[in-house]
This record gives sequence, structure tokens and C-alpha cells, in this order.
Amino acid sequence: MTTYKEAGVDIDAGTEAVSRIKEQVKTTFNANVLTDLGGFGGCYQFERDKYHEPVLISSSDGVGTKLKLAFLTSRHDTIGQCLVNHCVDDILAVGARPLFFLDYFAAGHLDVDVFEKVVSGLTKACRENECALIGGETAEMPDFYASGEYDISGTIVGVAEKSQMMPNRKINKGDLLIGLPSTGLHTNGYSLARKVLLDRYDVDDHVDDLGMSVGEALLSIHKSYLPVINDVLDEKWLVGISHITGGGIVANTMRILDKSQELTIDWDAWERPAVFSLIQKLGNVPEYDLRQSMNLGIGMILIIKPDGFSHLQTHLATKGEAYIQLGTVS
Repeated sequence: MTTYKEAGVDIDAGTEAVSRIKEQVKTTFNANVLTDLGGFGGCYQFERDKYHEPVLISSSDGVGTKLKLAFLTSRHDTIGQCLVNHCVDDILAVGARPLFFLDYFAAGHLDVDVFEKVVSGLTKACRENECALIGGETAEMPDFYASGEYDISGTIVGVAEKSQMMPNRKINKGDLLIGLPSTGLHTNGYSLARKVLLDRYDVDDHVDDLGMSVGEALLSIHKSYLPVINDVLDEKWLVGISHITGGGIVANTMRILDKSQELTIDWDAWERPAVFSLIQKLGNVPEYDLRQSMNLGIGMILIIKPDGFSHLQTHLATKGEAYIQLGTVS
């Protein structure tokens, strides 16, 4: 007789995992969440009366091989924050504010302690972004993943007024490019970073150029820009937002321009964080390769009308947020 557990799937562990996270997840709920965990679907009733023409905006993503750093350092409590914040920034670039989030967690063997830590990061970021974690999937898949490894992904749904969506705003030549600093690599460029840095260092090695260990530098949490720009998201002088992910500054920002438009960027306008310089130096990485694989210290770009610059300056000062004048649309 062969049991399901002997085949590699532990139902009891799955039940314990849900039991452990249930109260954490409920801390993200608001009055719009209509169902508890454990149902066939999560139900959310958003406040339609607050909008004239509400549009639901969704995005799905993962964190790539940044997960390898979590495995190597045995630090699993921040990777969920990176996932949620990445997804929040994606829909923010379309002009949406988050409503709810769903996660997917898969492993060859379900380590309940690790799973609980991952979910603690998800719930922390959901609370910070006022986004309800209403459900997800936890899959135990024997023989599919290496021992001690797992994968996560997430789906976010937000809402925007149709007339206020970024694609419905007009970007013109002469509009300004304002960069908001990143906290590090965020969730892109990790295959290159790991190849260069981990060929030379262990994750626990302190590197003077970084002022911290390699693991700490590479596990820096992907920043959510919602708290920074939420209060100006509906301003008419804000006409475009680019989330700098895979593809870098140019490729991501060109996605929101007309085909007739280009970018004029002053690449010397800011000092790159040390981690990018170290990767380039140690790996002898060509400049063009670095530019198309990493954010280089710019996590989000706001495209604004010139007459909105002073307003944005004042707003960012109240938030204690730095910015870089990168250039213009040309």
C-alpha cells in the first residue's frame, strides 16, 4: 500500500500551513473582503460609487532568481514584500491603486516554517499598500523542485478612473523625466548579479564597497512607490509613469511613448549605487548590457509637464523623497 504522503505530498502539512497563516492574512482584510480563506475563490466588493467609470487593472509577476539569494541566506521574510511591491508598482504605472492580491507558492516539499515566513512578507507589504490578500495556491510538487527551493508568483488587481489612466494622458516632446531612486536591484538582473558576485564572494562576505554583506545588498527590498506618489497620482501634470524592471530605463520608458518620440537622458545626472558599479567592475560587464538588464539606481520614472515640476518638488520634499532630473522626452 502506498499513501499520498509516501508519494511526497503531505496533506497534514498543507492543513497546518493554512492554519498558521490564517490570522496573518486576515490582518490585510478590509470591509470589502467578503470571504474567509479556504474557499474556492476570494470575493472582493470594491466601492464602485467612488468612481465614475472604474477600470480594473491587473498584473502578474514573480521575483526571478532573487529567490536563490533567499535560499542561500535562509532569509525568507522579505521575498514576499518584494513580490507584492513589484506588482503594486506595475499597476501604479498604469494609474491604478491596489485592491487585492493573490499569491502562488510551490515547492517540492512544503516546509511549513519557510512558508510561514514567506507569507509574513506578503502580508506586511499588503498592509503597507492597503491591499487585501484574499487567496492563493500552495502546491507541493515532489520531484519538481530542488530540495530546499520553492517558487512564488503573485497577481494583483487594482482600480483606476478610466479618464485618469496613464495611457489616456498625453505625453509631449519637452516633458520632463524625473527619476525616483531604487533600493537596489529590486527584482531584476539577478542572474547577472549572481554570476558576477557569487563567483567571487560568499553571501555572508562583507564588502567594503557595499558597506554590508553581499546577501544583504542583493536582498534589499523592492520599493513600493505608492506611498510616494499616491497623493499626486491624479494630478494633470503627471502624464506618464515607467516602472524600471527588466529591460532597464530606456526599454521600459519607451513602452509608454509614441513611436515618434525618443528619450534624451543625462546618464551622468546621478551616482549609481555601489552594487551596480561593483557588478560592472568585477564582471567587466559592457555598459549597454548593464543598462538593459538593471535599473542602475532608478526604480521609477515620472513623466511630467514642465509646469508641474515645482509642484512635484514640493510634494517629494514633504515625503522626504529624493529625485533625479534625468532628461526629457524628445
